[in-house]
Amino acid sequence: MSAPLMHIESSRSLPQEADVVVIGGGVVGVFTAYYLARRSVQVALLEKGRVAAEQSSRNWGWCRQQNRDARELPIATKSLDLWERVAKETGEDTGFRRCGLLYLSNDEKELTGWANWRDFARTVGVTTHMLSTEEASERGKATGRKWKGGVFSPTDGTADPSKAVPVAARAIMTAGGTVHQHCAARGVELSAGRVSGVVTELGTIRTKTVVMAGGAWASSFCNQLGIRFPQASVRQSILATAPGADGLPDALHTALVSLTRRSSGGYTLAISGRARVDPTPQQFRFGREFVPMFTRRWRSLAPGAFEGMRQGHESLAKWALGEVTPMELNRTLNPRPDMRQIRATHQRACELLPELRRVAISNVWAGYIDSTPDGVPAIGEVEAIPGFILAAGFSGHGFGIGPGAGHMIADIITGSEPIVDPRPYRPERLKMGAWGKVADF
Repeated sequence: MSAPLMHIESSRSLPQEADVVVIGGGVVGVFTAYYLARRSVQVALLEKGRVAAEQSSRNWGWCRQQNRDARELPIATKSLDLWERVAKETGEDTGFRRCGLLYLSNDEKELTGWANWRDFARTVGVTTHMLSTEEASERGKATGRKWKGGVFSPTDGTADPSKAVPVAARAIMTAGGTVHQHCAARGVELSAGRVSGVVTELGTIRTKTVVMAGGAWASSFCNQLGIRFPQASVRQSILATAPGADGLPDALHTALVSLTRRSSGGYTLAISGRARVDPTPQQFRFGREFVPMFTRRWRSLAPGAFEGMRQGHESLAKWALGEVTPMELNRTLNPRPDMRQIRATHQRACELLPELRRVAISNVWAGYIDSTPDGVPAIGEVEAIPGFILAAGFSGHGFGIGPGAGHMIADIITGSEPIVDPRPYRPERLKMGAWGKVADF
């Protein structure tokens, strides 16, 4: 019972050359290739398994500005507009709706934090509404509880993780690009110190520009080129219900549990921030750099098991370009769900929203959320290797801001004015410590 996912067909043959090769068929890689193809750039997208089969289909589906860190808010705002345009540009439904996101709380400190964010958001033109006790209790009437307050962000929304990214990937091919599933990138070839090609399991593509958007695999891939990219991932477990529950909010967050209405009519249920930290060689290598992050999040994180070792995405091993790689041995990160967390999530959800007792659990899954030490993605060309652009470490925010990130990367590659200022995301900042810089949300 894994996460639902739309299947798409691949391009027929691998090109011998391309203007740009994008490695990774998740939301960031797909939207990068999408915006390049729409500009008539010859782009090839490589995915070792199926498009969106990892975290891009395993998330909540939230596309939000609310509670974003100041560094991410501009790209989140732009992404919402882009999500709306995708349906018009492709003629297909991504499930995106500006349904608004509802946050409810009985914690004064939490409410104060939301109010402070509201005040900041006003300075950059973002609308969000603090809710009084009466307003919060009315909007949260499905809980049957009285709430001290809350916040409602009317311009935020959700998209459907099961089909949004596949829809965009299919549009890449319509625009003239190519998409290659079950085609792992084994490494990058260099000439005179800069990118000259990408070696795949099916052949080599000559190119001068590569975008590494491999999600939780990015650091181990960068390691092959001598690039030190501090990245760590946590395993989060989620469940979905069958349709049939009525009168519930489209998207609700509480400290107990959060839920999102899916296009099927069912709901995704999760406990915000709750995850397992599975020990891996990569976790130990970058452990010191993640002390500030784990110090901030320790109440939500718990020690994991050897699931991360089994998956192989955080290996420190080196491989030759002619060898079978860890990405071919495990084409889709599909870790075992934490069933204790699944049971706790379902119990909390049914206690909070009794209507959910009427419907069965339809799917259970887990996924790896990759992060940088400061919780902000790394996007930009790696100084040591001209032509190699990193786009990873989206820290659980990639689905919502994926269109904006992809557009910005396409802007950088084509020499256009970037849709947002790319400087806060530059990979070189990770050479410095993260104390005092960890994202607030």
